[in-house]
Amino acid sequence: MASNTRNKGERHDSRDEKRPHAHVRHVRISSRKAKLVIDQVRGKGLNEALAILRLTPHAASPVLYKLLESAAANAVNNLEMDRDSLYVAEICANPGPTLKRFRPKARGSASQILKRTSHFSVVLDKR
Repeated sequence: MASNTRNKGERHDSRDEKRPHAHVRHVRISSRKAKLVIDQVRGKGLNEALAILRLTPHAASPVLYKLLESAAANAVNNLEMDRDSLYVAEICANPGPTLKRFRPKARGSASQILKRTSHFSVVLDKR
């Protein structure tokens, strides 16, 4: 029984992500709107992606900028990688929980307002 537990731990360690990554959850931006910005930086070098995000006038840009900075800091401090050789290997925006609110309408009825949230994740890698 104990050997099975030890083997399971070894399998888990071998599957563990060795590339620097960062996640942010429950951001009050629609994932559909954030994907417009994400498609611009996917596959780019780290410095080029940060420059694009700094100059892009979308609501998701500052959040994604901080997320990329966090992943770069993880790479430099935890995995001893060179910052200049990093690029954005994977970046995605998934829908999070939706906040449901109601607004009064004519003749005593109400309509639903959906305030969407997103989960962002980024994985960097060496060129």
